Amino acid sequence: MTAAELPDLTSFDAVLFDLDGVLTPTAEVHMHAWRTMFEELFTQWGLEPPYTDDDYFEYLDGKKRYDGVASLLRSRDVEVPWGDPSDDAAADTVCGIGNRKNAFFERALREDGIAPYPGSLALLDVLTAAGTPVAVVSSSKNAEEVLRVAGLRERFPVVMDGVIAERDHLASKPAPDVFAEGARMLGVDPARSAAVEDALSGVQSAVAAGYALVIGVDRGVGVEALRAAGAHIVVQDLEEFVS
Repeated sequence: MTAAELPDLTSFDAVLFDLDGVLTPTAEVHMHAWRTMFEELFTQWGLEPPYTDDDYFEYLDGKKRYDGVASLLRSRDVEVPWGDPSDDAAADTVCGIGNRKNAFFERALREDGIAPYPGSLALLDVLTAAGTPVAVVSSSKNAEEVLRVAGLRERFPVVMDGVIAERDHLASKPAPDVFAEGARMLGVDPARSAAVEDALSGVQSAVAAGYALVIGVDRGVGVEALRAAGAHIVVQDLEEFVS
């Protein structure tokens, strides 16, 4: 589709964005952190089959960190105690393993920084100029820090993130909870708003929350997979919406 054939996003009451893989290329950093951590863990525990990037897309992408750990381990018939978010990163609990991955991620973010996708930034400029409300809906507890490092924090009056999701006991994507809460925080009706996601679980969450338009951004999961998850439109980059 050309920009002329795509819907005008300024005609919606609001546009709510996932963060990692939609606004910033942090999904790549997350993928590397998960891969590094799980390859080490699988070697230590003798788990088979080996960890692959397919595991990321199926079990981790878009989910809250600890839910992702539990889901991935369950795929290898492994159950460990849940533990507590305060667990040391060396602890062999769901929370400890999740914290171990986060240490890899935080180090990469500090050392390398992050910049927004140019196309996403261009679309944000268009929406801001039109006065269209925007928000972030992310499962990540690092969302605030990523937005700050990327120079985007001041653009979003509402950031519905993993910290809020844990505090308020909101279910992970693909449940509708976080996208429904993002709309409530922004004061808009999902039925008159658009959602933008790159994860299958995120697309399913936005669809379940009743968004009028759900846009899939294909950063590697696949066009057909995003459509099958419920995306109304799939693009390669958000620059496609900028004429």
